[in-house]
Amino acid sequence: MRLYHSPTTPYGRKVMVLLLETGQAGDVEVVLSGGTPLDPGSQPLDKNPLGKIPALDLGDGTALYDSRVICRYLDARAGGALYPPAPDLWRTLTLEATADGILEAALLMVYETRLRPEDIRFGPWVEGQWAKVARALDALEGRWIDHLNGPLDMGQIAVACALSYLDFRHQVRDWRAGHPKLAAWHAAFSERDSMKVTEPRG
Repeated sequence: MRLYHSPTTPYGRKVMVLLLETGQAGDVEVVLSGGTPLDPGSQPLDKNPLGKIPALDLGDGTALYDSRVICRYLDARAGGALYPPAPDLWRTLTLEATADGILEAALLMVYETRLRPEDIRFGPWVEGQWAKVARALDALEGRWIDHLNGPLDMGQIAVACALSYLDFRHQVRDWRAGHPKLAAWHAAFSERDSMKVTEPRG
């Protein structure tokens, strides 16, 4: 299998952490890829016509894309430990979706400042994206800590990658302020070998 990935993409990091946690890292060749909505660059458009990474080439003519699809596939391949059976599955999927929503808003904020010319940037739109992040952080602090402190699942991995991305691209926003339990959880989870090896750079 080939995984099209960039060291800075938090969506790809989710996949890499899963591979390490499930002992499958040696089964996948990582192909470095990158691009933006304005320039696909080296994105594998033949694998994902949407021009996004990660994308997973299974080697049989099949390509999977969207990190949640790839994670479900790889977890099933490893025996299904990170996505529990229903009814617990619905909480895990909701937690993963919350984390991915944080990432989507945070990435759109990055695009606004990096890709849009300064004279047409819209500050209130950026703040609207951060408001989504802030509400999600409040929900994680107030309603999800017990789940985050429970047995390892994909929801936890997704949240950890999302919070680390906020550190990587939006450190000035100080997401930890007002979220002491979430901050303590993230600090402990970040000590996992899979998180240390995949720490974003660039």
